[in-house]
Amino acid sequence: MTLTASDVLSSTIPAVAAARRSPLTAPAGKQHASTSVSKALQLLDSFRTAGPSLGVSELARRAGIAKSTAFRLLAYLERAGYVERVGTEYRLSWRLFELGNRVDHCRPRGLRDLALPFLSELYVSTNNVVHLGVLEGQDVVYLEKIHGHRAIRTPSTVGGRMPAACVGLGKAMLAFSHPDTVRPVVTAGLKRRTPYSISEPGRFLGELARVRANGVAFDREEAALGLTCVAAPILVAGRPVAAISVSGATSRFNANATATLVRRAAAQISAEYRECLEHE
Repeated sequence: MTLTASDVLSSTIPAVAAARRSPLTAPAGKQHASTSVSKALQLLDSFRTAGPSLGVSELARRAGIAKSTAFRLLAYLERAGYVERVGTEYRLSWRLFELGNRVDHCRPRGLRDLALPFLSELYVSTNNVVHLGVLEGQDVVYLEKIHGHRAIRTPSTVGGRMPAACVGLGKAMLAFSHPDTVRPVVTAGLKRRTPYSISEPGRFLGELARVRANGVAFDREEAALGLTCVAAPILVAGRPVAAISVSGATSRFNANATATLVRRAAAQISAEYRECLEHE
């Protein structure tokens, strides 16, 4: 699964041509508005990997814009309710939390709400960390996480991302995805997070074949040392819309017993979600 030079050129040339045309066809006012919107979004995006609060200088540096521009745009965002000022720093406001929870899978009676009772049952049955996630490009985005007081530390957070290739959730979804979805993950390079991460394309594709055959994916210390995970996809018409997983300490994780529970819960969620879609 490789991209040829012609593939790259065929996708690049139209984009370059469009970029060359845009200054000639877009009115100056619209260009300025578009640039301002783009920079404001870059400021908001800067909070994804840092925070919870950041100063103007740090935000400007992360967004790659001038400090004076950042200060002006942050004032607009503050007035609109998307950020709030705390002393000399800024943080995201509740309005963004509200908007985020209107994403299709997170809305009331959406996939997250539907899956939550099954996730809770998995937690009660295993006493391990339970996740619900979706595939977004080459990453898994976590929609839900259930854990107890003494749960093993995991590198996951609700709303956070992890490389799909090295976590059970990602492998469970990629195994049932179209080749066009898998190809960018492989061609981008399979990065190692631990010595156990799979970085060879052939071995990784073989792993996905085993996941398709068994209906479950395993992450044996590939995302974090001492952490083992088993995951299964939520399928609609044979394609994954999400996946669920259970993660626990490798030293006391019963992978086979947990796999049975996860596979059954994923099948139940899939059935209910399909039924829900049919009645919409």
